[in-house]
Amino acid sequence: MSTKGVGRMAPVVGSDDGTQYHKDFTLSITKALGDQLAAALKGLDRAPLAGENIARLKEKPGVYQLYLNGEFVYVGKAEKSLPTRLHNHLRKISGRRNISLAEMAFSCLYVAEDFSALAPERLLISHHKGQGDIPWNNNGFGNKDPGRQRDSTVLKQNHFDVLFPIDLDRPVEGLQAGETTLHSLLETIKADLPYNFRYGKSAEFKTRRIHVPAAGMTADEVFQLISAEIPTKWQVTALMGYVIMYDDSPNEYKSAWRYYRAGQQIGAVPEAEPAGNVEADQPIFGD
Repeated sequence: MSTKGVGRMAPVVGSDDGTQYHKDFTLSITKALGDQLAAALKGLDRAPLAGENIARLKEKPGVYQLYLNGEFVYVGKAEKSLPTRLHNHLRKISGRRNISLAEMAFSCLYVAEDFSALAPERLLISHHKGQGDIPWNNNGFGNKDPGRQRDSTVLKQNHFDVLFPIDLDRPVEGLQAGETTLHSLLETIKADLPYNFRYGKSAEFKTRRIHVPAAGMTADEVFQLISAEIPTKWQVTALMGYVIMYDDSPNEYKSAWRYYRAGQQIGAVPEAEPAGNVEADQPIFGD
């Protein structure tokens, strides 16, 4: 990427004691790079966030921006593969309510691997922060499974999972009708749902037989089926952004909106904290 114009930036000079024979010298090269990245992305067209458009991309690292109904909402970086990262986002959004892939678009720039070490997405974030907010960079959009220790967390009202909760009415792709083991069914669900399904392990699951009545069952229907087959001390819990299954029934979670116990669906009202920045220490999408 060209650094044309960087040398014309005025350096900041000064000394602590007011004398003129020694001074500090600082040059904000990173700001110049951020400005150039932002300008280059602004000059690009936007493509719908669809498989056929992602498939045209090169398997290269880069930075990208996402748009919701024309509004710039997220900037990110792919350290190895732009197509992989964008496909992850496509898959995640496809499993959410209150949002449609038809509303989403993207633009991206390839960057050299050595340049990616400068964290170009941080340069872009710094650039855009000076001109306003980037909503999804502060609301948990890029987070992966936060782990068991976060299952009881109360989410903020502007968290991505609160604004766009998981869709339990979505069919489980790859589900086959017929006899299987509970372990195999759980693995199929985990692999095929576009949101995370995390569950505790039990040797009993590998021998427990279960009948799947039909292909194309929704996640809601499958979780009801599973809850009827697991021991009574187990439950399936749908949180705002993912689903968990553990032997902790009737434990309740503050961010849960549906439980599955003994073959029954039980609704719940999730709590939410006032809007604000989401914790920045949670893991984000990787290539």
